[in-house]
Amino acid sequence: MRSRWYFGWNIVAASAMLTLLSSGMRLSFGPFFLPMAHDLGFTRSLLATIVAAGQFAYGLAMPLAGLLIARFGTRPLLLAGNALVIASVLWTVSTDSAFAFLLAFGLLLSVGLAFTSPVALTPVISHWFARRRGMALFFLSTGSMAGLAAMTPILSFAIGHFGWRATLVAFAAVFTLVTVPAALFVIRDDAPEHADLPPGESAVADGNAAPAPQSLRLRDAMRTAPFWKIFFGLFCCGFSMNLLGTHGVPMLMDHGFDPFTSSMGIGLIGFVAIGGTLLLGRWADRLPRRHILAAIYFVRGIGFLALVMVGTHWELYLTSTVGGLVWAGSIAVSSAILADVYGVRLVGVLYGIAYVGHQAGGTLSSWLGGWGFERFGTHWVSFGAAGVLLIAAGFVSLRLPRKGFTLMARPEAGRATWLTQSIN
Repeated sequence: MRSRWYFGWNIVAASAMLTLLSSGMRLSFGPFFLPMAHDLGFTRSLLATIVAAGQFAYGLAMPLAGLLIARFGTRPLLLAGNALVIASVLWTVSTDSAFAFLLAFGLLLSVGLAFTSPVALTPVISHWFARRRGMALFFLSTGSMAGLAAMTPILSFAIGHFGWRATLVAFAAVFTLVTVPAALFVIRDDAPEHADLPPGESAVADGNAAPAPQSLRLRDAMRTAPFWKIFFGLFCCGFSMNLLGTHGVPMLMDHGFDPFTSSMGIGLIGFVAIGGTLLLGRWADRLPRRHILAAIYFVRGIGFLALVMVGTHWELYLTSTVGGLVWAGSIAVSSAILADVYGVRLVGVLYGIAYVGHQAGGTLSSWLGGWGFERFGTHWVSFGAAGVLLIAAGFVSLRLPRKGFTLMARPEAGRATWLTQSIN
């Protein structure tokens, strides 16, 4: 007999707390931007370039995290990531050299956060959940949004009172107090054979899932159109999320808002996104996931175009509220679709590779936000591009398979060819 409480939800809760801190730091860099630039004597372009390099390193570490999890498990990777975060923070606060800052804050911290990010935790949750996989992954995204909501104003307050160096050290201490116990006592890779399915129920019964061949190889999966559609969507997602996290607060301050109002406006997006994520999570296993993903991208794209035009407090808060309803979810739905289509065996590595697209977008937007403003004196270059890309991602998402696809090998001319076939 199964116990009434499924242990997988403990893993989801611990993972959400981890992502609150790891993603919260990555998405809430805005309060650090101007204090770091002024204190270190960096131009906006220089600091934006360092942040962009860090975003790219974060993306490159994703497939590495997937491979390391497949070989060593989730727990060792989380502990290694925590050690890297501690080392990078201590190095960052003790240097004022641009090159050392690039290595410590830009690269090493990014790798440490990548090893403790939602991408590193998606495989273990995908193994523990089949029937409610979409909901579980949405709850994981709730941690990211809670991080954006809570850490943006908290970091802004702490930096204003204690300085950015002390704030960064305090973050590393709190991060350790959460990561180490979660890794040692909660996170487990040995999921039950049938995950959260009732006895006798098959994973295929899930309306979004389809049977994936266990013999499917990584290179074959990467040759299929659905993978690259997800990749493009994550590129646009990363472009927008990292642009907002890095340049959202400076952009609003340039438009006349004070630092606290700017931080609260950005933080409100994450706060509202918590409720939006819980709502979308309940729909994720009932409605076609491609439609949910497309709606998220469409509304978010319109929100980015609106955000750069707001001029009053109520316009800012209204835009943040509407945008927050769909701010989360794109990563959760994308990872759920990858697991549905390709199976949980490949989801860690495939998601890691697809997330390179997310960080490639983040790298471009982090640089473009600083360069575009210095070159043209306006934030329309970067924020307008984000809106257009997100709307394009919405149209691409509508072309994803409704329930997945199968790959069939058929010998032609002495070799195997792989065909994609939609399942309706």
